[in-house]
Amino acid sequence: MLFPDSPLPDADVRHIPGWLVPTQAGTLLAALQNDIPWEVHRIRLFGRWVDSPRLSCWIGDPDARYRYSGADFLPHAWPAILLPLRDRLQAQCDARFNSVLLNRYRDGRDSMGWHSDDEPELGAEPFIASLSLGTPRRFLLRRRDDPARKVEFLLGHGDLLLMGGTTQRYYQHALPKSTRVEGERINLTFRWIGR
Repeated sequence: MLFPDSPLPDADVRHIPGWLVPTQAGTLLAALQNDIPWEVHRIRLFGRWVDSPRLSCWIGDPDARYRYSGADFLPHAWPAILLPLRDRLQAQCDARFNSVLLNRYRDGRDSMGWHSDDEPELGAEPFIASLSLGTPRRFLLRRRDDPARKVEFLLGHGDLLLMGGTTQRYYQHALPKSTRVEGERINLTFRWIGR
């Protein structure tokens, strides 16, 4: 999928503000806060195991196993509330999703460092649909071969960010810490894990 309005060369990125209306986004946020088995994932960073700086949950079809930062993740079953959302995204994006990673950022101290979603299971040109709920947060993209070249999105409640094509090959992304952020954010990244 190519987005003619992508702000970065060699990247297919589209920001769709308000993809979910506030009432839908609020209902989904509350359900996920209460009904998801949140956990702290352990990841390998600079040769040692550390707690990930956020809460997470890996959800998907039974065979959508995922390896990230030296750890293997077996999917939890799809909760009923996410199935219509997955169907809507698949229809709108003309893509298939067999998994979703949920990340819960409790406040501005929770974050995500620079990385690309380029694990082999995602394929050569992964397509990722990223839905944000809750408190708006800054989301940054930077070029791998020129880290000074950056673009920033403020992802708000109900916003959708689509990343496809060679985005993961040429860019890294991050959600930086912020002392000004007090509220909670939940992010859902829908993806296809190859078998």
